Amino acid sequence: MEAEIGIIGGTGLYSLLEKSEEMEQKTKYGKPSSPITIGRIKNRKVAFISRHGKQHTIPPHLVPYRANIEALSKLGVKKIIGTNACGSLKPEYTPGDIVFFDQYVNMTHGRPDTFFEGPKVVHLSAPEPYCRSLRKSFVGKATDFALRYHVNGTVVVINGPRFSTRAESRFLQIRALMQ
Repeated sequence: MEAEIGIIGGTGLYSLLEKSEEMEQKTKYGKPSSPITIGRIKNRKVAFISRHGKQHTIPPHLVPYRANIEALSKLGVKKIIGTNACGSLKPEYTPGDIVFFDQYVNMTHGRPDTFFEGPKVVHLSAPEPYCRSLRKSFVGKATDFALRYHVNGTVVVINGPRFSTRAESRFLQIRALMQ
């Protein structure tokens, strides 16, 4: 079974898929965080993984993200859409706004953050880590539906399950102002 697009998100997104079926998959990184649901959205075949598991039982720091990515890759997925709900460090980005990230800052620690662990040495270029064509498409649809959105944004990724302290948020806001 193959899919064009992969979605990793919350369980509320299952309702987007038409004519869906579930499949289990194993990877060299273990099992993905949920069975993979494959279905259609309009004329596209889509594979969906629930980030925190179908029963929302996997805390953020234990999400098997490498298994999730490899499982989607094995299905032929070339583009992955990741959804999230989070706070903002910018007052003009209000609750309910959609942000189409173009950059990220990885503040995670204590977990692998690569698929390339040797023996071959691989250096990845990542000045533009998000897909331009997907972002352009999403911005177009957000405009069509008159949604409140921001074309650019940087997501700061932290380990979880805790959110940042006020001091950490202030630190990140100050850093952002310095750029």
